[in-house]
Amino acid sequence: MSASPARHLNLSGASNFRDLGGYPTRDGRMVRWRQIFRSNHLGHLTDDDVAVVRGLGVKSAFDFRGLEERAAALCGMTDVTVHSLPVEPTVVAALRAIAATGTRLSTADATEVMRDSYRSYVQQNTPRFRMLFAHLLEDSAPLVIHCTAGKDRTGFACALILHTLGVPDEVISEDYLLTNRFYRRDPASSTDLPDDVKQVLGSVQASFLAAAFEAIDADYGNLEIYLRDGLGLGSPERARLEARYLEA
Repeated sequence: MSASPARHLNLSGASNFRDLGGYPTRDGRMVRWRQIFRSNHLGHLTDDDVAVVRGLGVKSAFDFRGLEERAAALCGMTDVTVHSLPVEPTVVAALRAIAATGTRLSTADATEVMRDSYRSYVQQNTPRFRMLFAHLLEDSAPLVIHCTAGKDRTGFACALILHTLGVPDEVISEDYLLTNRFYRRDPASSTDLPDDVKQVLGSVQASFLAAAFEAIDADYGNLEIYLRDGLGLGSPERARLEARYLEA
């Protein structure tokens, strides 16, 4: 039996570049390798990195960064079509607002602000994720989904994709938490925040992703209704996604 492709591609300029393929589904199928990738932003790719990404055949990028984030580090690959689906960042501003009241920021503050940002993905930004799935239904693979760190906006998007394809919850959680193994945080980011707070912001916790799915249950009733009514994924659309992104 041939070995599976590498899940993590160790790019110098994008430490969190990973393949969503190879995961089993509840009905015994498997997510296709080398179709959907997830990553931190692509603005710092080296020439060698570009050669790797081109070798993967990536032709589309779906960028969840806010407008200023994107302008600060544009994708350097002119042969990749970039689709901007901006979900504006809120975490650092929220923490600075807390600090401005004279409160010493704690890891508990950082954790709750992170959880609140995940709730906002559902409550305020569902149209962006709906647009992603509209693109996934088109012939745009191989593709990469990313934000700045490739862990929060991207993590929620990829969890939704894997849920839609029928991957079990525990496998989705494992994929989400791989960020803590691979992502290298920019030490220059948010330098005015305490180090322990920055550590929370530079990692992922199961409770972050859980907050988004709690918001789904609160606002829509359950995930199946959210997929149908929030993301426009009825039975025909889900069947098309399965046909495109699952092995038989």
